Amino acid sequence: MIHNIVREEIRVPGTLPDTYLETFLLDITPKFLIQERPLIVVCPGGGYRFTSDREAEIVAMQFNAMGYHTAVLRYSCAPAEFPTALMELSKAVAYLRSNADKWAIDPERIAVLGFSAGGHLAASLGVFWNTEWYAQIRRENGIELTAEQIKPNGLILAYPVISSGEHAHRDSFVALLGEERSQDSEWLSRMSLEMQDMKDVPPAFIWHTTYDDSVPIENSLYFATALMKAHKSVEYHVFPGDMHGLSLADWRTRSEKRMYDTTAAQWIGLVKQWIENWKVH
Repeated sequence: MIHNIVREEIRVPGTLPDTYLETFLLDITPKFLIQERPLIVVCPGGGYRFTSDREAEIVAMQFNAMGYHTAVLRYSCAPAEFPTALMELSKAVAYLRSNADKWAIDPERIAVLGFSAGGHLAASLGVFWNTEWYAQIRRENGIELTAEQIKPNGLILAYPVISSGEHAHRDSFVALLGEERSQDSEWLSRMSLEMQDMKDVPPAFIWHTTYDDSVPIENSLYFATALMKAHKSVEYHVFPGDMHGLSLADWRTRSEKRMYDTTAAQWIGLVKQWIENWKVH
């Protein structure tokens, strides 16, 4: 295992001291016929106020067990505001892609996995990576990265925050934008991802529970619908239940009120099939 804590390479203006990228890269060995492997960048949830331990290393380990490289981004949360976390994620993807040869990463199979507010972060990169609006933000912050360097090849979204409208998780948008901008209709519209142009969004795997008691299912439903209207590749799963923040949805990530297994535990196997459908070199 190549285990590193990366800090300086992902710093941007506004990065907080406890921000880092933790890599869990499988060792390269001539015993493997195929060296290059997909890489999953994990963005834990936490309402843009913290990054959840329950959606971090233990999730990365599941993808390692499947044979994939992983990395966990502990991105800047409140009081950091947009675009800090998105720029950090962009630099993380670019950094990993730039080391693809060294670490046997398939540079065309880098997916970003986000839970809850981390899902909003992951989906934001999927929506904005190739826009002139986001390119201008990067230039204004002195980040000289091209769209191709930061491009995610896939999105994995678990009960994601998406919409700033009627079914919004309001506190996530307050934490993301700050008190003043979270009252600005133009900023809220921009951050409502289902309302954006979907033309360059990569293939997406999305799951949610029917009666999520924190982030309503309409968030993922609206995003999946927008992707389908744009004829983009999307796999969407809805599981019964009302709990939010399920992570692996079984005994391994039980905590607080999340005290029982659900059929949502199927998602980890389903996403493996989705990743395997990417062309293997």
